[in-house]
Amino acid sequence: MGANDQTSAGLHGTVLDRLGVLITSGELPPGHVLRIEQLEERFGVSRSVVREAIRVLESMGLVTSRRRVGVTVAPRPAWNLFDPRIIRWRLDGGDREEQLRLLGDLRRGVEPVAAALAAHHATPEQCGVLTGAVMQMAVHGRSGDLEAYLRADILFHATLLAASGNEMLAALSGVVAEVLAGRTHHHLMPDHPEPVAIRWHAEVAQAVQAGDAAAAERAMRDIVEEATAAMLTAPPDPAP
Repeated sequence: MGANDQTSAGLHGTVLDRLGVLITSGELPPGHVLRIEQLEERFGVSRSVVREAIRVLESMGLVTSRRRVGVTVAPRPAWNLFDPRIIRWRLDGGDREEQLRLLGDLRRGVEPVAAALAAHHATPEQCGVLTGAVMQMAVHGRSGDLEAYLRADILFHATLLAASGNEMLAALSGVVAEVLAGRTHHHLMPDHPEPVAIRWHAEVAQAVQAGDAAAAERAMRDIVEEATAAMLTAPPDPAP
């Protein structure tokens, strides 16, 4: 990729993110018509960059494009709410608390079930990854390296969903990853993760390896409940 291509890709990503936040926050409400020329001027980019961002937003259901009407912000029921980028934008916007509540409900209905299924379907390799991820979480939790802890946490949950043996559940790994990343990047995670949460992750890994579906489901439910409650009661982001 040449320098110009890299610059264009960077501008496209910036415009996409800014428009995504504006739409998902409601600042650009459903029915609002986006004018290409106005967007070019607003963001100081070329028409091709704006059109590429619009194309992606349309693929996500956030806007519709019709001849003689233009580009219109779509109503929320049309959005692909499981798209990790939409989740990220909503966490960046004003309805973060509502998004966290909805995601918590989703995780309660998905991850404990996935843990129980993993106790029946996980491969030895997947069990090893789960155990290794917990060990990494323990190390990085003690040191306070939250980015390294996040990577291990995402690996654990993605592996667990894949180990369920259900490809529909596995496809939700991106959603869960955005929740975990949002907790860290919006300062909703304590400086040193709760030791009990790490212990519950270890209990899930052990139960999956032992084929104990009930124990795996119970420990995973504890994880989701603790994380959701902690995020909803955390103080707001510190001022920049």
